Amino acid sequence: MIEAILDLPTHVRERLAVALESGLLSGSATATALQSVLGNAEWAARASKVLGEFAAFTVSNAALAAWIRSLGKAEARSPRADLVWSGPEVSGVHARSTRRVNEEVIGAAERSLWISTYAFFDGPKAFETLARRMDAVPTLKAILLLNLQRKHGDTTGADRLVRRFADRFWTIEWPGQSRPRVYFDPRALELDGPGGVLHAKAVVADDEAVFVTSANLTEAALDRNIELGLLVRDRTLAASISSHFQGLIEGSLLAPLPR
Repeated sequence: MIEAILDLPTHVRERLAVALESGLLSGSATATALQSVLGNAEWAARASKVLGEFAAFTVSNAALAAWIRSLGKAEARSPRADLVWSGPEVSGVHARSTRRVNEEVIGAAERSLWISTYAFFDGPKAFETLARRMDAVPTLKAILLLNLQRKHGDTTGADRLVRRFADRFWTIEWPGQSRPRVYFDPRALELDGPGGVLHAKAVVADDEAVFVTSANLTEAALDRNIELGLLVRDRTLAASISSHFQGLIEGSLLAPLPR
């Protein structure tokens, strides 16, 4: 029961608590009513399961709201890490899905998003959730970190490779109206062989939720490969990762992709 509530993003838990306090929702709220308030069928299903557990007890809406908020405060003091896997399920072992967690963290962001990946295939699908979220929340600050790399034997100048990639990315790969800021590691384009590549795979949302994974943004990695990751809701950790990425940009160690 507690896990079902903690699996909800922080802003959704607060929305639920406010709705209970105001009388907009009650402990016996239907899934339809919960979805109309929380805005997502999966979130509504989790909340409905929890509220159903309290149905047999005489618990006021205000008490339910206070309990939901207390869980958030306890979680902030002792961050909980969720295991996230891709690939075959193992009977009797609880784990969350890489695709679902990736889409959930990105789809719940309200203020900021950092997304880093080494590889992606089929941009319109790979970036669909991000593009949809950016179009829905125009104030969302989204930064995408990608790896650009020359093919073996290609001696094309780095500037031309970057321009070619940018033209393709914005015209074919990116599916949204709003555009994120995109950065890459220029060392990967060095003619004498890469002095390094951008290999980090992570999502940081609102300097609050951190999803670090071995999975790239590919269908195989999100669904079929055996990939392992951790989802942690820890503001200190989240801020540390986003600050590191920001430092790489400010130090010109990551270069901006032309827009």
